Amino acid sequence: MSIAATLGQPSHLLARLTKLVGLFNHFPYAVVALTARVALAQVFWSSARTHLASWDTTLYMFANSYQVPLLPPILAAYLAVAQEVAMPPLLLLGLGTRFAALALLGMTAVIEIFVYPQAWPTHIQWAAMMLVLISQGGGKFSLDALIARLARSRLS
Repeated sequence: MSIAATLGQPSHLLARLTKLVGLFNHFPYAVVALTARVALAQVFWSSARTHLASWDTTLYMFANSYQVPLLPPILAAYLAVAQEVAMPPLLLLGLGTRFAALALLGMTAVIEIFVYPQAWPTHIQWAAMMLVLISQGGGKFSLDALIARLARSRLS
């Protein structure tokens, strides 16, 4: 039996592909957003834990290895670790999702440009998830969505 006979006529194949692609349109964004939020939270929380586990090493790295411009190394270390501690819980809860993702996107840009430019394959993946969250929000499974629903119900 030929492949063409197995798949049917070209128009039938096109109809099947169109139907399949149509199913993708029904995939809930809430699942995409939740997955991105959890993934990003894990990355930055893990980094926070590493930095906090050995603060002396962290300060040494910021002073001697990381080349963050315009900021004194100790201030840069405190700001970076503060973001790594504060943003993951916000992402997990979906609270201020767009702003948390924007803050982490800025941090990722600094890391990519000044600290680890060779890590762009990883950073571009993080940035893609952050851009989705910035543009579309935290999804239905977020405190942002709950707050928006409550605000709409009070206004109506």
